[in-house]
Amino acid sequence: MKNILLDTNIIIDLLANREPFNQDALRLFSFADRGKVILFTSALSIANVSYVLSKQRNPEDTKQILRKLKLLVRVLSLDEKIINLALNDNEFRDFEDGLQYYSAIENEIDIIVTRNLKDFENSKLAVMCADQLNKIIE
Repeated sequence: MKNILLDTNIIIDLLANREPFNQDALRLFSFADRGKVILFTSALSIANVSYVLSKQRNPEDTKQILRKLKLLVRVLSLDEKIINLALNDNEFRDFEDGLQYYSAIENEIDIIVTRNLKDFENSKLAVMCADQLNKIIE
């Protein structure tokens, strides 16, 4: 079974119902529900998702959605080592992407799933979009 790190955009695709990407995200979560993959995300993604959802919903609804999300997604901590690695890696133009990448590296993740493949072009880990991974799992 593969350990998959979900980038923030994949989670938002599902929870904010962003067409047409929500269907690929939903299928990926379905695979996790059936035990075919283990999904992870960083603590940063949980905070970012909360912020986006809070623009669409009230605070209690947002928390309830995040509680349900945690049933299928394990949350990886951000620590000083990960922050330092991301701060000192000039290959990542976006600091948040560096945090995601080093969270994956430090936690022995197999694949990063994102819609922004170009943001991870120098990754030593496999990086793909949800549709690509869904085809592999099927």
